[in-house]
Amino acid sequence: MLVCVCGTTLSFASSVRGRWLLGRSGCMWYGFINSCFGIVSLISLVILSYDRYSTMTVYNKRGPDYRKPLLAVAGSWIYYFIWTVPPLLGWSSYGLEGAGTSCSVSWTEHCTQSHSYIICLFIFCLGLPVLVMVYSYGRLLYTVKQIGKIRRTAAQKREYHLLFMIVTTIVCYLLCWTPYSVVAIMATFGRPGIITPVASVVPSLLAKSSTVINPIIYILMNKQVRSK
Repeated sequence: MLVCVCGTTLSFASSVRGRWLLGRSGCMWYGFINSCFGIVSLISLVILSYDRYSTMTVYNKRGPDYRKPLLAVAGSWIYYFIWTVPPLLGWSSYGLEGAGTSCSVSWTEHCTQSHSYIICLFIFCLGLPVLVMVYSYGRLLYTVKQIGKIRRTAAQKREYHLLFMIVTTIVCYLLCWTPYSVVAIMATFGRPGIITPVASVVPSLLAKSSTVINPIIYILMNKQVRSK
């Protein structure tokens, strides 16, 4: 919802007019806010993967503790702040992308500062989170396989269903963002002009479509939502 309200409305209006409408300041805002929500979405999925891992593999008799989830959510927003503010302060920058009707990190800016920021961005905001998710779900799937011959209780079945739903969410997220990541890497470290504006439009739209994937998955796979 935040992406649609704060970002998509601006790019849609610019696409209708065929050019960016809000100047340099508006471009920096658009790039900042979309990077923010993209990173928060990914870190939220990392938190979910670790939560499923700890819930299904660590037996805990105590009641639910809401402090840890609240701290995790707050931490995800602090994490995005660390990685999206630097371009506003001079470490890389936000600029026009694709057909010139939207803005993002300046992938085509060939300088040491820009390259160092993009390398850190991919390591800490894509590579490391994906590794954490792969580890968490790898251990979970191994645990499920080990107890597969044991009769499942209703509670266990709900846990497995929730696990499958979150894994589906993560796979869809990666399918949406991987083409954009590949194009960004090619634009950053490839020869100038290797990615044409037209070729960059489709991965950009696919990445932004990730914001509507989660509600669809929850509606189709969550029995409680469907029953209402």
